[in-house]
Amino acid sequence: MLVMGIVNATPDSFSDGGAYDPSARALTLQADGADWIDVGGESTRPGAAPVAEAEEQARVVPVIRALAARGATRISIDTRKPAVARAAVAAGAAMWNDVSALTAPGAAETCAELACDVVLMHMRGEPRTMQIEPTYDDVAKEVVDYLAARAEAAMAAGVLRGRIWLDPGIGFGKTATHNLILLARLDGLVALGFPVVVGASRKAFMRAVAPFAERAEDRIGGSLAIALVAALAGVAMIRVHDVRETRQALAMAKAIEAARA
Repeated sequence: MLVMGIVNATPDSFSDGGAYDPSARALTLQADGADWIDVGGESTRPGAAPVAEAEEQARVVPVIRALAARGATRISIDTRKPAVARAAVAAGAAMWNDVSALTAPGAAETCAELACDVVLMHMRGEPRTMQIEPTYDDVAKEVVDYLAARAEAAMAAGVLRGRIWLDPGIGFGKTATHNLILLARLDGLVALGFPVVVGASRKAFMRAVAPFAERAEDRIGGSLAIALVAALAGVAMIRVHDVRETRQALAMAKAIEAARA
């Protein structure tokens, strides 16, 4: 399974906003063995306010350009804005990670024109309101159906099937119970035939299982458990803050399985 490292070029991300220099953090994650580096300039945590396009672009483009100049690691841009995605790809990004699944005006057409990989994520509502009493009849089925429809819409706009990845959107308009159900039923999303990305690293819903995990940095153990569950389900990539620890957990699980033979 591939490991994507998270770089938040933002002052207000839930886990590490403003805690480090984004370019330095990207190089650290690269050294830790990240297959992809995901650079974001707008927090999408619950309750987050939107960031102006120019400001978001100013945050991410220098980081992407510096990382691209070093090579070795593939770069993703985490944005909802087509113009920011365009600038990021021009600077060296090869993937567009879109929490709104290319629903912004012109987004699907822009993605097809850029010919980059794209992650289509499920989100109920938008960051400012998504955690206000989210409800589903069958969360796993509804997420699968939504993402299948978004993949079809992307392909209708000219995005190649082989460039599409799907993300169930853990924590985006879901209760803790919804998140646990989605993680337990990842095989249903994998069965659609697109590579699946799971981003649950350090998220607050873990407090429902481990109430002592109040701070984001107290949730590394839960994040590693989710990575192992995702690997067993056939997920293609896990998006994490803690690349080195995730690499170690996945390698140990693989070594134990090999010893079984």
